Amino acid sequence: MMSEWHKILEPALIPDSFYKSLPDHALGNSIIRHAGSKFPDIDGADIILIGVPEDRNAPENPGSSQAPDRIREQLFKLMNRTPFLKIVDAGNIQQGKTPSDTYVALSQILSEFIADKKFPVIMGGSNDLAFANYLAYEKLEQIINIAAVDSRFDIGTPESPLTSQTYLNKIVMRNPNFLFNYTNIGYQSYFVDNDMISLMNQLFFDTYRVGTIRNELEEVEPLLRNADMLSVDISAIRQADAPANEFSSPNGFYGEEICRICRYAGMSDKLSSAGFYEMNCELDTRDQTAKLVAQMIWFLIEGFSLRQADNPRYDSDEYSKYHVFNKKIDSEILFYKSKKTGRWWMEVPLPANGNEQLKRHYLVACSIKDYQTALEDILPDKWWQTYQKIM
Repeated sequence: MMSEWHKILEPALIPDSFYKSLPDHALGNSIIRHAGSKFPDIDGADIILIGVPEDRNAPENPGSSQAPDRIREQLFKLMNRTPFLKIVDAGNIQQGKTPSDTYVALSQILSEFIADKKFPVIMGGSNDLAFANYLAYEKLEQIINIAAVDSRFDIGTPESPLTSQTYLNKIVMRNPNFLFNYTNIGYQSYFVDNDMISLMNQLFFDTYRVGTIRNELEEVEPLLRNADMLSVDISAIRQADAPANEFSSPNGFYGEEICRICRYAGMSDKLSSAGFYEMNCELDTRDQTAKLVAQMIWFLIEGFSLRQADNPRYDSDEYSKYHVFNKKIDSEILFYKSKKTGRWWMEVPLPANGNEQLKRHYLVACSIKDYQTALEDILPDKWWQTYQKIM
């Protein structure tokens, strides 16, 4: 497969003089990068960076195809606080004759990296590349949860062509389907009509307004701990902090908030890929957005370095168990609390004829607030949403 990668991936268009000018402890000096004919050694890699200069299906926000190298330049200048991680820059995927060709190439590479327990970080490119990221899990026949930080839902209609604003619909309509749950983090109500909100509720998807998340930012951590795949659309960040997007808004996440969200994502033992999309370089000001996206990836990497292999098992002594009886379901809800990290999970019972592939989704990451809600004889929303999907 190594020769196939050489056919698909090419080095970043960054001159050697840039790397020579970096400070000694800069991240760019420790990353193993694609350098011409010599493909980087990925054996033992923890994180693999992949640039995807593709934006042909984002006609209303052109310019993101230039983003990967602009992000790299800012990321590689940052200090390396995780020298014990092996990070590889695999270069940029060559743009296919059509966007569909790019999707096929990206999904093939991602599926191999994910299967090999390597963590790919996609630097887009437009948001429709999240569809290719999903296809990688489809190739592996792995049922997944998607978390998307986005100011909109990008769901479109069944008749809509695949674009950066309709990719979710194309995922939902796949048959067989490997999507268990989709969580939107940070939608802005004035961009989303009531029909879209009703549709998301009918699909039992989780949606959280930006104000809800900002008021209790720590509550986003269990949402990300449930996810296998993360997609971040730059439009979710306020324009003052990230101007490089045609759909940017005066409102949205602040720079420090989105970096904290990325750190939470990196800490999740379940998360196995992440993508950053829709940075329109034609609209950037003094590389402000490129610098912020670079810092978001830096925090994702820092979070990854803090992973604790914190996955509860039924027979483990490393977790305290709490039984809470609920009158509505006339049964107990079992909560797990990690003695190592203090994180919480709750168990949704597996039906006798349940799909074994879904078993990894029956322990739902939650917070102490969900436990406290259950103590008041109220079903936690996360438990109920998951139960409805199962039944």
